[in-house]
Parts: sequence; C-alpha cells; structure tokens
Amino acid sequence: MKVLGVIPARYESTRFPGKPLVDIKGKSMIARVYERCCKAKTLDQVIVATDDRRIYDHVASFGGKVMMTSESHRSGTDRCAEVAAEHQEVEIVVNIQGDEPFIDPNQIDQLVELFDEESSKVDIATLAKKIDSEKALLDPNIVKVVFNARAEALYFSRSTIPFVRNLASGQWLRHHDFYKHIGIYAFKNAVLQKCAQLPQGRLEIMESLEQLRWLEAGYNISVGLTELETMGIDTPEDLEKFETKNELL
Repeated sequence: MKVLGVIPARYESTRFPGKPLVDIKGKSMIARVYERCCKAKTLDQVIVATDDRRIYDHVASFGGKVMMTSESHRSGTDRCAEVAAEHQEVEIVVNIQGDEPFIDPNQIDQLVELFDEESSKVDIATLAKKIDSEKALLDPNIVKVVFNARAEALYFSRSTIPFVRNLASGQWLRHHDFYKHIGIYAFKNAVLQKCAQLPQGRLEIMESLEQLRWLEAGYNISVGLTELETMGIDTPEDLEKFETKNELL
C-alpha cells in the first residue's frame, strides 16, 4: 500500500501572514513539520503543496519535496487532491497541517493503520482525543466528535455533543466521555479526488467544518483514539506560547 503525506502551506494568512516561513529556534515552521512527517514509518513520500514561490524555494533549499499548486483552491484538502492526482500509484493520502511543528509521527502511523485489509470500507480516517477539562468541553473553538460502535463518525460540532439532559454542564464529564477532534485526515486517493469536487454542504456552512461536507455526502469517516495532544500555531501569540516546548529544541 503506497502512502503519500501532503503538507498544504499557504503564505497568506489573516492572523499570521508568512506563517510557514517563521523561524522557530533556527528552523522554519514548515521545515519542522516536514522533518517530523519524514519520521513516520508508514509514509512512502512527503510533499509540501503550496501556491507561493517563497515557500516553494525554501522547501527546495533544505532538500524537501515540494509542488506548486493552484491559487484557486478553497482548502488544504483541495490542494492535497491536486498533488495526489499526480501520483496515481498512491492508495492513501494523508493531509497534514502545515502549522503543527509539534506533530507526533506516531499519530500519522496510527491514522494510516486504520486502512488495514479488514477495513476496506473506510473512506476517510481521522483521530480524536478524550476531553478531560470542562473548559475544553465548552470551548466552541475545540471541535467535538461523536461516533458509533464501529468507530465511524456520526457528527462533528463546535457545540458540546452529546448534550446531557437533566445535568448541569459542570457534571457532564463525570457521567459521559466526550471527544475532541484532532484535525488530521487520511483518504483513499480515489475518495479524495471525489471529495475535492463536492460543493459546500449546508451543515458545513453552518458549523464552518469541512468534514461535515464529506459526512453529508455519505462518506465513511473512521475515528482512531489517541492520547497524544496536538498544538497548532495560528497566531504570533501561539508561537510565543509554544516555542519553549521541549519538542522544538
């Protein structure tokens, strides 16, 4: 099974322009993400997908594989699909966030392993982590996921799901397990190409969550549980907060 890791990287960002090229203790963010992805045992190849010549030249300068993609893509998923379309031999494509220099290669491997021979019905795979604080449980910026007995996603929401009736929210964690969605995805290549052609769905528009488009279209999303945390850098303030982490030394 051939597996391709794709890291979408845009220069333009409302909250943090030039984010992929920002220096973190002597290395750019995109270089750190790339290096971590290359440590994943299941990836046969890693490619940065960008629409910016500055990012392209920088990745090439440290020996990374990179591909220029269209400026018109709506999302990183679409950018991944363009790269994957050039690699028809690839069966599984992993979409890796370009702003997570802390990503653990083991999470990538766990995601790919959800596509074993007995899981031929899996179209898309993602990860989730058990929520352990009320603050996270009620935070609309933290996406929650519920899934069935076969670990297939039923719904993703910025709201707390499920709602526990007849209990105050402060007691919910004592009576039920809740799960935070970890925003990394793996697709069958053929499924990814179809997903890139889908129009926005009504649920996606309401929640501003792209994965709801795929669920609404009828695709299966398998959910693997992880105890590993992820920490994305969306703003300069996030960088200041995280750059002292040991993972970046």
